[in-house]
Amino acid sequence: MNARTLYSIGELARRTGTTVKTIRFYSDYGLIPPADRSPAGYRLYDSDAVARLDLVRTLRDLGLDLAAIRKVMDRELPLSDVAEVHAEALDVQIRILRLRRAVLTAVARRGATPEETHLMHKLATLSETERQQLVGDFLGAVFGDVGAGSMFTGAMRSMTPELPANPDTEQVQAWVELAELSQDADFRALVRHLAQEQTAGYDQGGPPARHNDVAAIVRDQITPAVAAGVEPASLQADPTVTALMNRCAHLLDRSDDATSRRHLQARLERMNDPRRERYLSLLAVINGWPEPESLRPVLDWTVGALQART
Repeated sequence: MNARTLYSIGELARRTGTTVKTIRFYSDYGLIPPADRSPAGYRLYDSDAVARLDLVRTLRDLGLDLAAIRKVMDRELPLSDVAEVHAEALDVQIRILRLRRAVLTAVARRGATPEETHLMHKLATLSETERQQLVGDFLGAVFGDVGAGSMFTGAMRSMTPELPANPDTEQVQAWVELAELSQDADFRALVRHLAQEQTAGYDQGGPPARHNDVAAIVRDQITPAVAAGVEPASLQADPTVTALMNRCAHLLDRSDDATSRRHLQARLERMNDPRRERYLSLLAVINGWPEPESLRPVLDWTVGALQART
């Protein structure tokens, strides 16, 4: 029978690339027990110690604490159970680190003040329940008591951000900006005004119809003129403007043509507020949706055309 090969603690350290101090610490903790002792009382280790030490270093690199490692080594706990717990803990740590990175990146890009930084950090670290409350408060302020029944149920759903459980940096930054925007009193008033205008031409109790959707009407009527390069103030634009006014007649003050044009122009200027489009873009990032189509080109054209004829 072959005799076991035994190593002194120094030899074990050289074979494994570990310091003597570390091996002694692990040995004292019971993770790498010596196989024998020399006549002088020094610890001696066998090939099993090499394997155990490699495993301990691997588990330490993965973030397991010594107590858990000892239970695994002593077969008190299955490694799979310990790994599952630590993987879940790492998920939490990764999410926290992503949030911190997103806030710090936003601070660096904005040149934020300490007060702004505090607010961004607070918004980024809200719980799911707190985020829902914040969004619900915004949507309630905008759509509450506007229209009849469930007129804006779909609109509210389409304007609800849902930050995923493991958001990337861009999604966190978008959430922080959207949350700040949703708390802006002027922006809330703007969106509420748009919602109130949208209900003006609807039959009470009926769902919004496409022929009452000013944005859809403008997009349908004006896109061909924009694509063709028609100048909004030119005579060539007259038929397009006339057709648009006819399509929107049931939604406007029809006392005279000039008043109707001013009415529509003011409404489109509100709709063309850059904050509205920014909210929708941020929403798409957070929810993982495609970038929404920009209405700015057709709204700019239409506002210019109406101004030229008022």
